[in-house]
Amino acid sequence: MARPKRGAGKMGESDIYGDMLAEAGVSAHASTSERPLKRRRAGPKTDDVDGETKDVNSSPAQLEHQKNPDVKQDDAPAPMVQTMERESDDDDDEDEDMEFEDVEFEAWLQGDAKPLPEPQAPQDLELNLTAAMTPAKRQIERRKPLTREEKERRAHVHQTHLLCLLSHVARRNHWCNDPKVQQSLQAHLPEKIVTLLNPSPNLSQFGRTESLKRGLGELDKLWKAKFEITERGMRRALWAEDVNQLQDVRISADPEPTFTFADGSRQYELPEDMEVCHDREDFRAAARTLQGSRDVGAQLYCALLRNAGVRARLVCSLQPLACISGAPALAKPKKGLATASLSKEDRVRASMANHEKMSKAARHEITAAAGSPTARRRLGHPGAASFNFESQVGRSQDKAKSSKIKTPRTIRESPYPIYWVEILDVGHQKWQPVDAVVTHTFWKPKAVEPPITDKENVLSYVVAFEGDDTARDVTRRYAKAYTAKTRRLRVETNVQGGDRWWRKAMRPFRRRRPENLDQIEDQELAGAEAREPMPRNVQDFKNHPVYALERHLRRHEVLLPDATPSGTVAAGTKGPLEKVYRRKDVRVGKTADKWYRSQGREVRPLEIPVKWLPKRARPRGRFGGLDDDENEDEDDDDGGQNGVPIFTVDQTEPYVPPVVRNGKVPKNKFGNIDVYVPSMVPKGAVHLRMEEAARAAHIIGVDYAPALTGFSFKGRTGTAVLTGIVVAVEYEEAILAVVEGLRDLADEAEEERKRLVTMRWWRRFMMGLRIRERVWAGVSEEERREAERDALMNAEMDEDMADDESDLTEEFDMEVDGDGGGGFLVDDDEGGGGFIP
Repeated sequence: MARPKRGAGKMGESDIYGDMLAEAGVSAHASTSERPLKRRRAGPKTDDVDGETKDVNSSPAQLEHQKNPDVKQDDAPAPMVQTMERESDDDDDEDEDMEFEDVEFEAWLQGDAKPLPEPQAPQDLELNLTAAMTPAKRQIERRKPLTREEKERRAHVHQTHLLCLLSHVARRNHWCNDPKVQQSLQAHLPEKIVTLLNPSPNLSQFGRTESLKRGLGELDKLWKAKFEITERGMRRALWAEDVNQLQDVRISADPEPTFTFADGSRQYELPEDMEVCHDREDFRAAARTLQGSRDVGAQLYCALLRNAGVRARLVCSLQPLACISGAPALAKPKKGLATASLSKEDRVRASMANHEKMSKAARHEITAAAGSPTARRRLGHPGAASFNFESQVGRSQDKAKSSKIKTPRTIRESPYPIYWVEILDVGHQKWQPVDAVVTHTFWKPKAVEPPITDKENVLSYVVAFEGDDTARDVTRRYAKAYTAKTRRLRVETNVQGGDRWWRKAMRPFRRRRPENLDQIEDQELAGAEAREPMPRNVQDFKNHPVYALERHLRRHEVLLPDATPSGTVAAGTKGPLEKVYRRKDVRVGKTADKWYRSQGREVRPLEIPVKWLPKRARPRGRFGGLDDDENEDEDDDDGGQNGVPIFTVDQTEPYVPPVVRNGKVPKNKFGNIDVYVPSMVPKGAVHLRMEEAARAAHIIGVDYAPALTGFSFKGRTGTAVLTGIVVAVEYEEAILAVVEGLRDLADEAEEERKRLVTMRWWRRFMMGLRIRERVWAGVSEEERREAERDALMNAEMDEDMADDESDLTEEFDMEVDGDGGGGFLVDDDEGGGGFIP
């Protein structure tokens, strides 16, 4: 088709173009220099000096907009200008050459072309430049805080997991003493190394230690060359934030689990290279082949040292589920990334398979559209679309599979060990760590602790098992900051009474009779904890047992006036230095009423409060009163606008109650006496806690006062708890005698009540027997037995029918006959009815 000449447009064509714009709801002034896709603009055009094409009918403002499209016109609607897109960034001459490249003229002649879309009704468009200029903020997903029930559940799971891990390590330690395992390893141990590991007692202390180090160095090289890591060992257990994360999950062999979504399946599979040493026979097989996980390698190394005559411990860093809320969680599943954890070869193979699939789909499309005269078909052979070329990707993939050589798969794990060994340095009487599998270090306790960023390994519980199945907690030897960091991950800090629970859990592994070496080790661990330096960041000072910052003091904690700072810490790069105080300089402050009720102490006169607590806003209930859900530990003192004053124990003194005179007990305005602690009993009086004491004192006519020992709170309302009475000492014996007599009377009354109840039931039983004898009087023995037999059968039938549904016709289910209904006859004359018996 020939190209139209320039300047061949007429006014008629311009009117047609205007009518089309009018139908679309756009004025002629809103036209721009950009043409619609694959449609030629009608109207004469002229070439500008710069080589651009201009419309003769365009206004000067439109021509200026053609040169600078970014300039907004006053009379043109902005949305129409912003939404138009150009096909290419090249010059207009090059666009004109490509106008009729893929137009299907034959399809138009045959009538197979798709109809043009109908013009849509004009719509109001709104242009918001502020939203486009404002950068979108990335939303950070925050974890939901754990509830109290979830924290308690995690604490119980943490304790259970600890017990299971202790049992597991104890079993592995027992396997290290297996004679068959040690016999299999003995062949790999040269005699020279055995001599170095067992130095002569005649050597000096330094000589024995150096001989042991040389032997460990030689053995480390030997073990590194012989043992091969082929499986994955223990790793840190992580919580799943949502139960749905455990659905349709397969954990890959990579450190980060990969989630593959299956159709309707629920599975949580372990890695394929997970350790398979489940029983003693598997452990013996690993000793023969010298293959397995890093954990098995350390355990076999411990068995080898014990076979060589060295006193060795099997040390394990337990990896339980965390009991704190800030621990790392299981990675969330990501759809569409099922091949993220595959190896490089697997990813290439998957990519080639996807390429082959796309190639087949493209060939299918070309075959389906072979009859259409496309431009791509005209450029090539006329019958090229009918040929099906076989892709060479599949052949190359099959050849690669057939010629593939099996290579050892690299197992990526934490660069810090889970298991290692401790040996006894006899010269210095000290246990020293040895890691011959992961770090290949010895005599370096701080080299086995992983950083806090390691998601596969955490050092929180380190337990060492000896050959006699005893164990000790040696975490303080390997933790660099046990008091500041490691202690927060343990059960002692996060569970009430956790220290007592941990000692109870370790009790089965304790040595019955401690040795001198155990006492030396206890002093060593205590000294290591005492020599721990001061923390370097502000967060580690929170709840620290030795140091404290003023910002971390609780509501009722205050510093002593003469407290001396022990150092300073920087609160950020630009923040001021904060003073660090000793925890022993921190005191607990209470209100005067709490000191009186909790410990029986009162504030000395003219004492200045150490702190004024701001008043807490008490929520109102439904009817305007205080909410009943308030805690009973809240401060009840009303300090007015200044708050609630609190005092330390140094500002209080024991409460001294008034003395009992002439047998009269001092009472408060309610007629009671406060006895919150035993020291609040007046001098010359005694506190009797018996329930009958008040009645006994009233009977003999002596003065007494009910003892107020506390309050029972339900919300904000407290009810007084009265326990016994307070009387003068001279009346104690008399009241005790009366109380004993009252208790004897109560016992006699109880016995009489039981006797009367027994007699009443016995009388009822005898009356039943007499009635039975009168009923069966004059009846033969055979008839009586037959009647009893029938009665027993009827009773069984009644029990069976009671369980089944009744097959009797209900009253509302009965149908009325034509003559009458329900057993009644209708009287036509009187309109009444008579019952048919």
